[in-house]
Amino acid sequence: MTFGEQPAYLRVASDLREKIVNGALPPHTRLPSQARIREEYGVSDTVALEARKVLMAEGLVEGRSGSGTYVRERPVPRRIARSGYRTGVGTNPFRQEQTAEGTRGTWESRSEQEEAGPEIAERLGIEPGDRVMRTRYVFREAGEPTMLSTSWEPLAVTGRTPVMLPEEGPLGGCGVVDRMAAIDVVVDNVAEDVGARPGLAEELLALGGVPGHVVMVIERTYYASGRAVETADVVVPADRYRIAYHLPVK
Repeated sequence: MTFGEQPAYLRVASDLREKIVNGALPPHTRLPSQARIREEYGVSDTVALEARKVLMAEGLVEGRSGSGTYVRERPVPRRIARSGYRTGVGTNPFRQEQTAEGTRGTWESRSEQEEAGPEIAERLGIEPGDRVMRTRYVFREAGEPTMLSTSWEPLAVTGRTPVMLPEEGPLGGCGVVDRMAAIDVVVDNVAEDVGARPGLAEELLALGGVPGHVVMVIERTYYASGRAVETADVVVPADRYRIAYHLPVK
């Protein structure tokens, strides 16, 4: 193989991908069989099989038990707006952003205490084993799961206060900034680090994704005078959503 030349299975996958994208193989159409690919492209069974595996890994096709492999419906990506953190509005950033987009969503949550592992301890600037409040969220729009979030707050900050449980009490659901302000902790900085990785099995199950699909992960941390008071991982299915940032210029 000369420099820059693709392996045969990638060339076959590329051609089939183009047919899917341009509509020659529309959604719900059965993908050509392994034997058909072998004959049409003049390749071996191994090459044909690997090409089909590539398309499946990319989420373009799906296998149906006892029936074959079919082109998947391609969702039109929708925007999740990230527009900053406003105080004094009595709700969390998810609800703020949905209001800005003219939509209405719901969420489910569950909080429990645990010991911070090494990674979370480092992000919060505490010692491994220190107690934190972990809260897991499933956010929905029109009943469809849009994103997951897991947050951790050091109990050295919120323990034995009215805001110890993020979604309960008089400030439940008001968001980190307003909750912290209620206990005289002034949040003055938020850092977000956006990356991508294959979704974990439990994440894709909750989000209605396909095994192997990629998710975007926003690693977010709130700070008050340089001290981390909350850190979270926000998980969004990359094939269905785009994260759009609107940041003011100061």
